[in-house]
Amino acid sequence: MQGLSFRPMQASDLPLLREWLGRPHVTEWWGPAPSQAEVDEDYAPMLSPASTDRAYIALLGEVSIGYIQSYVVMGSGNGWWEDERDPGARGIDQFLANAEQLNCGLGRTMVRAFVDLLFLDAAVTKVQTDPSPSNHRAIRSYLRAGFHEQGQVITPDGPALLMVRTR
Repeated sequence: MQGLSFRPMQASDLPLLREWLGRPHVTEWWGPAPSQAEVDEDYAPMLSPASTDRAYIALLGEVSIGYIQSYVVMGSGNGWWEDERDPGARGIDQFLANAEQLNCGLGRTMVRAFVDLLFLDAAVTKVQTDPSPSNHRAIRSYLRAGFHEQGQVITPDGPALLMVRTR
């Protein structure tokens, strides 16, 4: 999709992110709407150049349309992916900000474009994501973006469907 790009999230985006995280189509899968203090605590560390976690705002032209993050899977901590031994594995999480943009292929396009960017780094070997097994819209979107189902896993957030896209 022409005009789709990603820019690193900035501190000035944190209030917008909090507002997006409170939208019903996002809370359905990301959990209850957080306070601004919770957003600042959870997402501000990703703004540091020293962080291996990266947060981005997805843009369609000049318009902010969503949020996407990547992280190094191995050693991510807090009970996540403790068996991962591939230092090139990256994880992603994302959402579209506007419910009216769901079900029109924009999410698949956003994910595919972002993963293509991640693969520009020769060190990245695979990208994984872990939607809820009942989030059929997300699963369809990931399949159309080139991901393959690896099976159900248990995460600190509960059951998930591990999906992977390799080079």
